[in-house]
Amino acid sequence: QVQLVESGGGSVQTGGSLLLSCAVSRDAYSIDCMGWFRQAPGKERERVAHIITGSGTTSYADSVKGRFTISQDKSKNTLYLQMSSLKVEDTAMYSCAAGRFADSCWWDARVDYWGSGTQVTVSS
Repeated sequence: QVQLVESGGGSVQTGGSLLLSCAVSRDAYSIDCMGWFRQAPGKERERVAHIITGSGTTSYADSVKGRFTISQDKSKNTLYLQMSSLKVEDTAMYSCAAGRFADSCWWDARVDYWGSGTQVTVSS
């Protein structure tokens, strides 16, 4: 069983930065992709960014391109999301996700494992 534990959320003003981390349990050898999703109140959950763990290939939602960077540190079994130039509309619960297949992280319905989430609040 893969376990994901997020940290790093909090409150920040517009234009600020936050670094989210996701610690992955050691038995994650079967994971081919990892990513971040977010859900704001009253809205559907949306993909923010994901990474193919083998190749390091990354993909971003248009709304965060150029502002967010996803990365992984395999030696620490940790996934990161560096968020910069934050906007009020980035306010949401951010969840770490992992999938057993390379394309699993494109849609939340295909994600195999979820973290419990960490809240990010951006105020003006």
